[in-house]
Amino acid sequence: MEIRNIAIIAHVDHGKTALTDAILKQTGAAAEGTSMDSNALERERGITIYAKNAAVEYKSTKINIVDTPGHADFGSEVERVLRSIDSVLLVVDAQEGPMPQTRFVLKKSLELGLKPIVVLNKIDKPAADAHKAHDQVLELFMELGASDEQCDFPVIYAVGRDGFAMKNLEDERKDITPLLELILEKVPPANKNADASATLMAQPFNLAYDNFLGRMAVARVYQGTLKPNQPVFLKTVSGETIPGKTTKIFTFKGLERVEAAEALAGDIVMVAGLPDIFIGETLTTDESATPLPAIAVDEPTIALDFLVNNSPFAGKEGKFVTSRQIRDRLLKELEVNVGLKVDFSNSDSFHVSGRGELHIAVLLENMRREGYELQVSQPQVITREEDGVKKEPFEEVTIDTPTEFQGAIIEKLGQRAFVLQNLVQHENTVRLTLLGPTRGLLGYKNVFVIDTKGEGILSSRFVGFEPYAGEIRRRAVGSMISMATGKTLGFSLWNLQDRGQLYIHPATEVYEGQVIGNTSKGEEMMVNPTKGKQLSNMRSSGNDEAIYLTPPYELTIERGLEIIGEDEYLEITPKSVRLRKQFLTENDRAKARR
Repeated sequence: MEIRNIAIIAHVDHGKTALTDAILKQTGAAAEGTSMDSNALERERGITIYAKNAAVEYKSTKINIVDTPGHADFGSEVERVLRSIDSVLLVVDAQEGPMPQTRFVLKKSLELGLKPIVVLNKIDKPAADAHKAHDQVLELFMELGASDEQCDFPVIYAVGRDGFAMKNLEDERKDITPLLELILEKVPPANKNADASATLMAQPFNLAYDNFLGRMAVARVYQGTLKPNQPVFLKTVSGETIPGKTTKIFTFKGLERVEAAEALAGDIVMVAGLPDIFIGETLTTDESATPLPAIAVDEPTIALDFLVNNSPFAGKEGKFVTSRQIRDRLLKELEVNVGLKVDFSNSDSFHVSGRGELHIAVLLENMRREGYELQVSQPQVITREEDGVKKEPFEEVTIDTPTEFQGAIIEKLGQRAFVLQNLVQHENTVRLTLLGPTRGLLGYKNVFVIDTKGEGILSSRFVGFEPYAGEIRRRAVGSMISMATGKTLGFSLWNLQDRGQLYIHPATEVYEGQVIGNTSKGEEMMVNPTKGKQLSNMRSSGNDEAIYLTPPYELTIERGLEIIGEDEYLEITPKSVRLRKQFLTENDRAKARR
């Protein structure tokens, strides 16, 4: 059977997963209602977080499909996948056109010599302009230095959600067949010249974990045959050769993994039995074979500390609260999460480095759902020294916003050391491109939503390490700190809400040192949110005023990571997210300042 290997790449929310789901349903590989986004968090947020494999059969050809994340924080997933496939479906929203992540993933695939198939998706949107989007994609190809052959890309028009594709805009809107036909026509067979009797050469591009089989590798077999219980050698990136033995081999059928008796060259498989296998290493049967070119994994850009929760409410909600349990969970995460790095040298805290706020927030959200309780410090960007120059990560930010909000955005990002690179005016909207340090983006998303009244779209991509941009004052507000432990009362919150924004509802349990809101003037304020109204038998003019409470700014993990101060911790439990001072009493804080 012929094999075709493709990856689906796009900017976040341009319809990769919907298109993959449509292919799976049409070929009968998945039932109605099933989706590639299998993780609960992915379904809730509507984004792909983990690269996933599926396989369909069409006209006696096996098509291996890898659905990749579109968000920049999970970009390291995309790069690895591109090394293992033979062509990409570049999905572009016909209304939005190419976006920053489109540029990032396309650049990587062109550098590897792949010839993309462009899918202009969501052509049913009211402002969709397929011809204009096509021209923008062509411009992007040229800008990224694509060869003449790559620029002559085939285009297909689709609405992934409704499950149809067509070669021309005038064609009948029936099903996804035109796309499947184009894949067979344009993607080279993976096993065309493969020699099954040659020395085995395979390379893992992703990791998985199974409670019974341990660490597993998702690998592409380049030549030879891979079998269960086969003695193999693992050639590491550092040049070591480790002997080992496979235990089980799985191939993909639809969304399921199926145990196989052997895997031939060209196929994408899952291998169990090698506990130390890592991405980019070479799996071979010949000890003296030259390893395949290694796959580089992107460096983390931000870091923070994970600590055992020691607040007055510690241990009330979580099942796993000790440092040993948190350590074991992080070790398990490292088995599969390649963009993550953890320093275990401290006994009571773990220094965790990741690709961005969302990358860390997803890990914390998964942990709290599993019953973990912990607290984290303020995220800091990772700097490095190169030739005596201090460097920090920089990001390119692309913003689509109604024209009237552009001044506020440019002003606020200018204060955060961002420089405007480009401005393109459309009818009532403007697209801004800015470049600046990752530090400047920490805590900006909330400001952006308010400045654009929720109408702006912001996306960013990591561009590299640049010279340090100097001091940035990110936080213009102070903290409102509870000086009492107890249950909050509506009366006291009503008096406090004029001083700033509250994070809590009435009748919420709080403790001394907990941050219950922010102060608009910027200084810290000690308050008592548990104070009730003084009741007496004297009548006064303000006696029967009605209490009107503004809805609070409820803390989520992401919001907490954005607004947390340097001397604060974010306390995360299965049911609550609280902000607190590292030193809970005023005396302890005064001592620490000295």
